[in-house]
Amino acid sequence: MILGICGKSCSGKSTLSSELLSIYGSKAAYLDIDKVGHEVLELKKVQRALVKYYGSEIIENGEVNRKKLGEIVFKAKEEMQRLTNITWPFMQDIIDNFIDINRDKIIILDWLLLPKTKFFDMCDKKVFFDIPYEIRKERAIKRDKITDADFALRDSNAPAFDYDSFDIVLKNNEQETIEGVIKLL
Repeated sequence: MILGICGKSCSGKSTLSSELLSIYGSKAAYLDIDKVGHEVLELKKVQRALVKYYGSEIIENGEVNRKKLGEIVFKAKEEMQRLTNITWPFMQDIIDNFIDINRDKIIILDWLLLPKTKFFDMCDKKVFFDIPYEIRKERAIKRDKITDADFALRDSNAPAFDYDSFDIVLKNNEQETIEGVIKLL
């Protein structure tokens, strides 16, 4: 089974994923696709392409400074698309490999942008967290140590979702709701 978990920043995707992992243990495999995106930024080929478009100031100590890169790409959709065009082929290879090596497990894919990929159609069950903005903002400020403005910018770049594409849409992620979802799976 492949389970797709989606939702905007700080909506509860990783909380549900953690619960599932604690229940299924070695029978489950979890992939936070945001982390895959961070991983490909370490590839020299990707770094060279990013420097070509965004300048060498995004590189510090041989690594992409994600904060500086984010300041560029979150301000303009065309810049975000350029970043996606550079990183996505590498990300897709990693995700494909992850799915291939974990075919005998419950595969949990966690990503805001999952519905925009071929992987969404591969999911047997699709869960979406529709958590109110203020709750997510409070969590992000606490977790990521960002400002209201930083969160507003991050959130403004999130895509719109078609709730009909999901098997389960959650309006909160209290423990009882998460346990209810787990029973449905």
